[in-house]
Order: sequence, then structure tokens, then C-alpha cells
Amino acid sequence: MVTGEAGSGTRVLERLERLYTIGSGDGANRPGLSREEQEACELTAGWMRDAGLDVRWDPGGNLLGALPGSRPELPEVWTGSHLDSVPRGGRFDGALGVVAGLEATAALARRGPFERTVCVVAFRDEEGSRFGMGCFGSRALCGEVEEEELELRDREGRTRQAALRAMGLELPLGGWLDRAPGVFLEAHVEQGPRLAEAGAPLGLVAGIAGLARGSATFIGAPGHAGTTPMAGRDDALCAAAAFVLAVRQAASSIPGAVATVGAIAVEAGAANVIPGRAVATVDARAPSSETFDRLTDSVAAAAAHAGGGLELRRKEPVSMAPGPTGVLRR
Repeated sequence: MVTGEAGSGTRVLERLERLYTIGSGDGANRPGLSREEQEACELTAGWMRDAGLDVRWDPGGNLLGALPGSRPELPEVWTGSHLDSVPRGGRFDGALGVVAGLEATAALARRGPFERTVCVVAFRDEEGSRFGMGCFGSRALCGEVEEEELELRDREGRTRQAALRAMGLELPLGGWLDRAPGVFLEAHVEQGPRLAEAGAPLGLVAGIAGLARGSATFIGAPGHAGTTPMAGRDDALCAAAAFVLAVRQAASSIPGAVATVGAIAVEAGAANVIPGRAVATVDARAPSSETFDRLTDSVAAAAAHAGGGLELRRKEPVSMAPGPTGVLRR
């Protein structure tokens, strides 16, 4: 185990590797509100205590470690990210923000005291891979979770509410954040090629893209694969396939937009049965309000043209505060 600032980089990498080993299978597998995510949070809570931080768990299961300042009336400085992962995720997604934020705060603790309280946070169920709607812990903190979200189900049929209760949590829908932090800083691995292509070690995020996530449902007529003539078929999967290609084309035609159909559930799901129902997931993102509206309108048109019904939940684009970004740029 390395100690002190001289071993800071090594310690960050060691901790990221320990978090990466939690869960089974290839890659990082720590679904939101799972035993694996909880184990990662408890491990991190121990590191927070070792750094001298005041550790607490909030009503949504979010983990917070605070370095108290001498003037608690001042807006706090927050840093962190999340410890859940997408299936077969990478070492750094989310975990880097928590571990690097903790390392920086531990360094401040050795140099302090400071006027402002600094808080490291690990938000719960941020990815949304398990229940289909992400940023759960951070939105719950702010009172932005709707009651119907608690009834969303994972692939095993378990509701988010049941997962919370299994952890001993009863979520207050009104939120519990008394005062917003003055600033939130997050270190995050780039999940695309731009920095590598530019030969740049890091970049500053100017804004967070709008996100629309949901599903398109296509209803056809099931039939026997060997006896139903091609001319008379109403294949739900063919309609879904047309939708997939149209979504790709729509995103490709809008600057900065991206869209993904990452999973399709097909009924009856047998080689010799014409699909009677297909449900395709949708993840669509764009950087500005104008491009986001164009993208979601195009996705809706693609679903309608293919004969499907579409349900999307929207999160609007957000620009970063210019003050902190300007300081970091200098």
C-alpha cells in the first residue's frame, strides 16, 4: 500500500483495479442497486474513513465523504461520480471520478484546514442499465424521481422499489438536498476517440448532451416459418429492423447527434416462428436544444413510419457553468 502524495497516482490505479475485480464475468459488472455496487461503495467508504473524511449514507443510498470546512455556511465543493457500471464495463467509467476525487480531497485534508467543506460523493444507479432510466441517485437527491420510476423492472422482473427495500432504503420522493453545492467537479474518462485523435491528455466539457431513452414497440402477426408465404407476412422484427436503420440515418444527419438501438426483445424468440412482437430500446443524444429536438422528432417519425409505438423519456441539454470551466482552462 502506498501512502502520501508521492504515491498518489499509483494508489488511484490500485484502487481502480480493486473496484474492477468486484462482480463476475468479463469487464466491470456492478449493476445499479446490486450487491456488487454496494460492495464497491462499502470499500470506498473505508478509503474515505482512512482519509479522515466524515462518511454518511443518504436516504437514496448515495455515499458521501465530507472534509468539513471552517465556514460551514459557505456553499460546499462537491466531487465524485458513480460506482455502478454498464454490463461488461471498463475500469474507469464512473469509478475514476470517485477515486480521483477522493485522492484530491485526501491531499487537501493533509494541507488544510480550508474554509469550504469538500464532499466526495458516489451516486447510486447512475447508469440506468438495470432499470432503464439512469442518474437515479443524483435525481433522487434533488427530488426529481417520479413514483412510477420505482416500479420499473429489471430483466429478472424485480422492481427498483424492491431493490431499494432489499438494501433497507425507503426513498422519500421529495428529495433531501437542503442546499445545492457551489460547484461540482467530476473527472471522467473519455468514452470516445477525440482526445486520442487530437493527441491531448485531457479536455474540458462544455456541456452535457440531451438524452432521450426509451423503447419502440412493433406488433405483427406470428406465424409458422415454414408454411406462411412471404407475401402475406407481417413480421414485427422486420419493422424493428427498418426502425433501427432509420434511427442511425437520423442521427448521422444531425451535427453532434448520436443514437443507438442497443437491444431488441423478440416474441416468440424461436427460429421457426415469425416474430409477432418486437421491442427495441432507444438511446438518442444531441448537444443543443435545437439538435436534440430535431433528433427526437426524427426518432418519433422513424417509429411511426415503421408502424411502431414509441415511448421516450427526455433529459434536456445542459451547459457547464462558465466560471469553474474558465478557472480550469487557465
